[in-house]
Amino acid sequence: MHYHQLAVSGERRLTVSRGSTTYDLTSADADLRTFGDLARVASIARTSIDRLASELTEDADVVDEGFVDQHATVPVDAEEVWAAGVTYQISEQAREEESSMPDMYLDVYDADRPEIFFKATPSRTVEPGDAIGVREDSEWDVPEPELGIVLRRGEIVGYTVGNDVSSRSIEGENPLYLPQAKVYDRCCSIGPCVVTPEDVDDPHELEMSMTIERDGEIIYDDATNTSEMVRSCDELVSYFTRHNTVPELAVILTGTSLVPEQPFDLQAGDRVDITVEGIGTLSNSVTTV
Repeated sequence: MHYHQLAVSGERRLTVSRGSTTYDLTSADADLRTFGDLARVASIARTSIDRLASELTEDADVVDEGFVDQHATVPVDAEEVWAAGVTYQISEQAREEESSMPDMYLDVYDADRPEIFFKATPSRTVEPGDAIGVREDSEWDVPEPELGIVLRRGEIVGYTVGNDVSSRSIEGENPLYLPQAKVYDRCCSIGPCVVTPEDVDDPHELEMSMTIERDGEIIYDDATNTSEMVRSCDELVSYFTRHNTVPELAVILTGTSLVPEQPFDLQAGDRVDITVEGIGTLSNSVTTV
């Protein structure tokens, strides 16, 4: 099932789409306004998220797709967003090209331990349709399309789409500048929904594509598959949760699958669309921060 969080007249609402029909779960139970609310109740009731949602649809109002698109906000209120690096060979090659210390990225790609780093807080994470940011002090910026793992208390409860916007020039200057290249205002977007594991046959076999539009023209259009990822979702979750007190809700972005080649530079006014098979399309404009 596909879950959206909406912001309607200043209030949160939660919807679920089953087939071609979308239900307003908040209309069935006013205490269920977020995906986190639903996941928490399902855990207490010792049932699955989808089974609980199915029961609630019997008393829920039906809403149309346009209403959801108009009011959709971030699909899960993740207290922290983390990301994995160098999980695809193309990412390893790209970061070698940008860096003054290229060998370190090859070492990470082949190592037992993955690279996992902090990416964003809620205040730095933008919703579908809102503008992602590029730093004013950066000379080379790229969007990074990624499959996102949604976690509740360290357990996988769903998947979403993420954009790990990054400054390649800042990171390339010195790897120790990674936090500045990755963590800043509007550096991350997730959405448009959360899809539960029951509706994702294999997260490692999903088609993924990205287009970038500038001044009405498509300037980048490419696709890949999560089967190219050298790490598994379970492996990344394992390293994220080791010796780490994780928040109730978190998202892990699983690595960059598509990297625009030089001299491409993301600019204010661009539009980025990232599609992951079975989940949906995350769309954002671009602004300078």
